Amino acid sequence: MDRTELGTTLRTWRERLRPGDVGLPAGVRRRTPGLRREEVAGLAGVSVDYLSRLEQGRGPRPSEGVLSALARALRVTDAEREHLFHLAGAAPPLPGRIRSGVRPSVLRLMDRFTDLPALLLDAKSDVLAWNPMAAALLGDLSAIPPGQRNIARQAFIGAGSRVEVGTEERERLDRALVSDLRRAAARYPDDPALRQLVADLRAASPVFERLWTLRELDERHGDRKVIRHPELGDLTLDCNVLEVHGDDQVLLVYSAAPDTPEAEALSLLSVVGLQPIGAVDPLSSAGHASER
Repeated sequence: MDRTELGTTLRTWRERLRPGDVGLPAGVRRRTPGLRREEVAGLAGVSVDYLSRLEQGRGPRPSEGVLSALARALRVTDAEREHLFHLAGAAPPLPGRIRSGVRPSVLRLMDRFTDLPALLLDAKSDVLAWNPMAAALLGDLSAIPPGQRNIARQAFIGAGSRVEVGTEERERLDRALVSDLRRAAARYPDDPALRQLVADLRAASPVFERLWTLRELDERHGDRKVIRHPELGDLTLDCNVLEVHGDDQVLLVYSAAPDTPEAEALSLLSVVGLQPIGAVDPLSSAGHASER
C-alpha cells in the first residue's frame, strides 16, 4: 500500500469535482476547490476523520468495499478505479461482478438534464449517481448511507419514500423490482453484494419473500409515478427507463408534459434546488423559470 500516493490521489480527485457533478447543492462560502471532505465522506459512507487520515497518508488499508464506495463517490473512470485499488494494495474487483463504476459520458449526459430529475442505477438497483434536480425532487440522497441507497431496499424495508402509489400500483412496481433482482441474480450468481441484498430483503420483508418465491419475470416499462413533495404537493410525473448498454445500468428520468402544473413545478425546482421554496423570492424565481 502506497499511503502517500493514495492520499494525494484521493485529494486530487476530490478537488477536481464540483458539487453539481454529484448532485449536491453548491452552497455559499465555498473556499475549497472541488468537493469538501465531508461531502465525499457522506457520499462514500465513511467518517470525515477516516477520509482525512487517508488523504494525509496515515490511514489504515481500506477494504474493498470502502475503495469501491470512494470510487463511486469520486466518479472515477475504470482505469482510475483499478489504479485506486492497486495503490491501496488490493486486487480490483473480479469479472462477473456488478459494475458500479460510472462512465464520464453518462455523467455528462445527466448534466444536460438541467430541468429533469435523473437517477443512475446499477443491476441490483443501487443508486450510483443523481443530478441536482433529482435531489430537489426526491430529497438529499447523499444523506442516505450508501448501504441503504438502493431502490429495492427502500421500497421493501426502507424508512419511507416520496413516491406514492395505490395498492394495485404498489403490487405491480414491487413485482417489477423483484423481477429485476431475479434477472440480476441469474446474470451475476457470484456477486456477494447482490446475494446479501436478496438475503436481507427475504429475511426482513414478507412481501419480498412472497414475490421472490413466485419466480415471476415481469417486463419493466416506463411508469407514471406520484411524487409527494413536502412543499409542492403531489406531482404526477412520467418516469422513463433508459438502458446504458454495456454497463448493465439504467437511467431513470422524470418528466412532465408541457404547460402542466407538474411542468411548472419542475421549472421551479430547477431554480430553487434543495432550498426551501419560501426562502426564494417568488418573483425572481418566476423570472428565471420563464427564461429557461
